[in-house]
Amino acid sequence: MGLQSTRKRMLNRSTRWVSPPPEASERVQRDREGDPLPRRPLRPFKDQPKRKKIILGLQAFFPILDWGRRYDLTKFKGDLVAGLTIASLCIPQDIGYAKLAKLPPENGLYSSFVPPLVYAAMGSSRDIAIGPVAVVSLLLGTLLQNEIDPDKYPVEYKRLAFTATFFAGLTQATLGLLRLGFVIEFLSHSAIVGFMGGAAITIALQQLKGLLGIKNFTKNTDIISVMRSVWGSVHHGWNWQTILIGTSFLAFLLLAKYIGKKNKRFFWVPAIAPLISVILATFFVYITHANNKGVQIVNKIETGINPSSAGEIYFTGSYTGKGFKIGIVAGLVALTEAVAIGRTFAAMKDYQLDGNKEMVALGTMNIVGSLTSCYVATGSFSRSAVNYMAGCQTAVSNMIMSLVVLLTLEVITPLFKYTPNAILSSIIISAVIGLIDIDAALLIWKIDKLDFMACLGAFFGVVFVSVEIGLLIAVIISFAKILLQVTRPRTAVLGNLPGTTIYRNVDQYPEATRVPGVMIVRVDSAIYFSNSNYVKDRILRWLTDEQEKLEENQLPKIEFVIVEMSPVINIDTSGIHALEDLYKGLQKRGVQTYRLLMRSGAAGSCEPGEPVMEKLHASRFIELIGHDKIFLTAGEAVLTCTPKLATDV
Repeated sequence: MGLQSTRKRMLNRSTRWVSPPPEASERVQRDREGDPLPRRPLRPFKDQPKRKKIILGLQAFFPILDWGRRYDLTKFKGDLVAGLTIASLCIPQDIGYAKLAKLPPENGLYSSFVPPLVYAAMGSSRDIAIGPVAVVSLLLGTLLQNEIDPDKYPVEYKRLAFTATFFAGLTQATLGLLRLGFVIEFLSHSAIVGFMGGAAITIALQQLKGLLGIKNFTKNTDIISVMRSVWGSVHHGWNWQTILIGTSFLAFLLLAKYIGKKNKRFFWVPAIAPLISVILATFFVYITHANNKGVQIVNKIETGINPSSAGEIYFTGSYTGKGFKIGIVAGLVALTEAVAIGRTFAAMKDYQLDGNKEMVALGTMNIVGSLTSCYVATGSFSRSAVNYMAGCQTAVSNMIMSLVVLLTLEVITPLFKYTPNAILSSIIISAVIGLIDIDAALLIWKIDKLDFMACLGAFFGVVFVSVEIGLLIAVIISFAKILLQVTRPRTAVLGNLPGTTIYRNVDQYPEATRVPGVMIVRVDSAIYFSNSNYVKDRILRWLTDEQEKLEENQLPKIEFVIVEMSPVINIDTSGIHALEDLYKGLQKRGVQTYRLLMRSGAAGSCEPGEPVMEKLHASRFIELIGHDKIFLTAGEAVLTCTPKLATDV
């Protein structure tokens, strides 16, 4: 009697769904999506006077208006030290990264002046340091030079770079405004690890040109072309003075990095080492006139702040479409890196990062940057790490860095004239080494072999073909993994844990025993058109294999099949048709002796069984198999089966 009443209550609840309070529903939705941000961004504006709504609206787009009211001298001290520290790191890096993007060095400095100011006003991260980064610079340079030769047409090349930056910012801002941040999640962590590692190798190989003093160097980025170019010029293209400068300072930079890694108190050593290297190398070249002996130098860097480039962006013509495509790719990669960095440091300091606001902030700063002679800027992991360890408190550290770059552009840039390219190559090599995360790759191998294949595919695609092909492979493998998991959901045969009414996967729990005459199968996924036939065939295949084993050992045949559906969060019409076919197939095999017993989720606001049960009722599937075939737990279903088995025997 108790079992029947429980079943009735469960069936009644499936048809008379009572919604939980809005707050509870919202909380459950956030938990399921893993998003700590509010689902209703307009909620704070409700029932507020017009003046308050205006203030809230401004604070939503410019968070500095909110946290700026609580800013004090104590926070400024931390931001001042952090800003000066990351400025010493960013100046030499910016010059090198601009060369990586095939742009004049001043454009790299421009990109660390205007974008950080915009981000400081609009961004929600306290720790991220904004500016050009190695991977995006390489990607942008590779894609742009496929369209325009930067040596023959430098003006057109720069215009296309500004166009790509504009559309990169537009893409980022649009994703944020439309709350479509999930798009960047399609690049899996394993694919990103492989792509970043491959990009680091490619960037380092590209720097052999400056490190060895080679003048005629391949424009291809794959390892075979680069090594052929390097060894092809060994007898007539290498310059020993350049090699001496480059390797000496590379060793110094790596030593500084080692010191900072071994003792966190000396974080400032690797931060200021690049600037010290530039000063010493520039002074050495100046007093020895090494530039007259084949040592390649930076030469002139334009003095002054960012000139306007609004009139140089291609809004019409064939280059508009090319800039649009390049901008989307560069913008998404830059966005992925920035959001990952922001989330990392937000978790370390235990505060929330509004992903959509981040996208709007990053997009706006790149749109403004494209109008002021900047190329794509994003969050730099190395600079953000230094910013964090230097004690930054707010985004004011970005403002301090920006002001130092302004001072550099106005006063100091003529002093970089004799800076050797070799030292810039050394700085870039030392910076990108950190992108090769061997520990992460080994962990991926231990956890998931398919993930490791994605990691290797992206890595080898970048190293042996090109950056864009490596990125394409990373995206394809990430999508392929999603499709594989959707079309081949996990299913498991369950057994009883001795002494309990609990049923678990027999592969995961060897002590779990199968119930004689009963096969219990759990489906661990929603059942959609893409996987419904697989689920049905999988259950029938298991039944066939199990039946053959039982016949060989002369054991009782299977009389009942229980499908454990509590993990099934949703089902569509194809899934219901597949269940109907499964039920009919079981009937044909057992001539009325087989039964399809299904479990519904327990009642409650979060249980997945309720929407599934509603659809099963609407499709009349429940009537097909009978109401007496629905159970609250697998244990109840087994208890219903076993007395019948005993009677039959």
